[in-house]
Amino acid sequence: MDPETLLLLGLSAVFAVAVARWFGDRTGLPTAAVLPLIGIGYAFAPGPNIGLDPHVVLTFVLPPLLYSAALDSSLLAIRANLRIVIGLSVLLVFATALLVGLGFGLFVAGATFAAGVAVGAAVAPPDPVAALAVGRKVRLPQRLVTIIQGEGLLNDATALTLLNVAVAAAVGGSFSAPVAIGLFLLAAAGGTAVGVAVAYGVRLLRPLGRDPLLANALSLATPFVAYLAGEQLHVSGVLAVVVAGLIIGHDTPRSGTGAGRLQTGAVWRLVDFLLEGFVFLLIGQQLPAVLRGLRQYHISTLVIAVAVSVGVTLLLRPVWLGLTQAAHLLLRREDEGLAAREIAALSWAGTRGVISLAAVFTLPLTTSAGAPFPDRDLLLFCTFTVVLVTLVGQGLTFGPLVRALGLRADEVDEARLRNETRAAAVHAALDRLDDLEQDEPGSAALVEAERERLQARLRRYRGRLEVLQSSDSDEVPVSEQYEAAARIRRASIEAQREELLRRRDAGALPDEGLRRLERELDHEERLLPERPA
Repeated sequence: MDPETLLLLGLSAVFAVAVARWFGDRTGLPTAAVLPLIGIGYAFAPGPNIGLDPHVVLTFVLPPLLYSAALDSSLLAIRANLRIVIGLSVLLVFATALLVGLGFGLFVAGATFAAGVAVGAAVAPPDPVAALAVGRKVRLPQRLVTIIQGEGLLNDATALTLLNVAVAAAVGGSFSAPVAIGLFLLAAAGGTAVGVAVAYGVRLLRPLGRDPLLANALSLATPFVAYLAGEQLHVSGVLAVVVAGLIIGHDTPRSGTGAGRLQTGAVWRLVDFLLEGFVFLLIGQQLPAVLRGLRQYHISTLVIAVAVSVGVTLLLRPVWLGLTQAAHLLLRREDEGLAAREIAALSWAGTRGVISLAAVFTLPLTTSAGAPFPDRDLLLFCTFTVVLVTLVGQGLTFGPLVRALGLRADEVDEARLRNETRAAAVHAALDRLDDLEQDEPGSAALVEAERERLQARLRRYRGRLEVLQSSDSDEVPVSEQYEAAARIRRASIEAQREELLRRRDAGALPDEGLRRLERELDHEERLLPERPA
């Protein structure tokens, strides 16, 4: 493909992602569910198409997406829900793969158990992007968000390891569950060790983070370093990326500079937006390649294979969650279990994505003996169908389901916690000022000015807390004084920005000065909340 065509395809993809985002914002439909449909339409339109290279996806797309998600997750929250997360990301993945393999071996004509395990491993790991995007819009409780995030971070390593074992068995003719478990444990332990080593290596490079540009470069390089190090050592590069991201994300608040964190956060938001949009668009474009090899199969074989794949994927998850909750109650574990409504929501949060397709596309064309890989085209079709059914079907209905279940984060409680923490932080600053006043008597006037500013902020937080504590509503109460203060500050910032532009246009202020002063106003404006909180 020539460079001009490739550039045109890239620009078309960016345009499609932007349009899908715009459409989703105005209709409430999740972008991740809309983009595959656009991709399908584009795939059958005249002109060049983009094929899915699994090695490109696994090497260049998966590491940054996982790393960004890990940075945005909570190591402490995942650890608090580790039992549920491990059950979903490890045990459920194994159960899904083995049950799909059993279904293929028993009901799909000519299919082998190992080939079924291969497609089961491919469809087992949910891609939580669509579910989380919808969940955050409908204010899904933070605990469920943490569980979905934790599952999505860890399940890819389980699935890819199991897929490698299943492919080896399909080529060699035998499958061993103990071998699969042993290889997974080895890959997991090695990947964890590599991730910890990379995270501590980044910690040693922390002085470089004083420069925002160097901090960004280091952050962008980290997931690829972790992934390649894991792969070179023949352990889980995926898990190495996740572990490194969780540790670095946990350390980030105490490292680097505020400017570096702001810039790095903005860069990763853009990376997420483009990569996620591209991979969901790419999913739909694979339909022609998936359909191409199905002519050799009888319609009944296709129906049974799809029924096994989709049925196990959709039905095993709620059964698993129900059984694990029953075991939790029976054993009377100290950690918090799941309520029935939470089980229902998590059951419908298992959308699959591009990792499933990339995994199944890694299946070899032939075995070591030179024979075609057994039922490869059928496995591609089953995986694509599962991805499309879950991504579009569950993605479009997850929001209404959460609303019907009445699951909603306690916004008033969250706002109360934030304001209590803000007040505590101001108290800590006031205590530090008392120490500075004693250590630097000559700065008494400056210290007093800062104290007055902090006390004014503390009075504002206390007033907000009084409103929140007296509220009986589930919605964050609106304070006319609070909104008026924010409106006045916005008007003040806008007037300053207009004056800067007037001076620039009159030739009294160079563009470099404009950009520097406008950046100061932009940071000040960003401190204003979008809604009272």
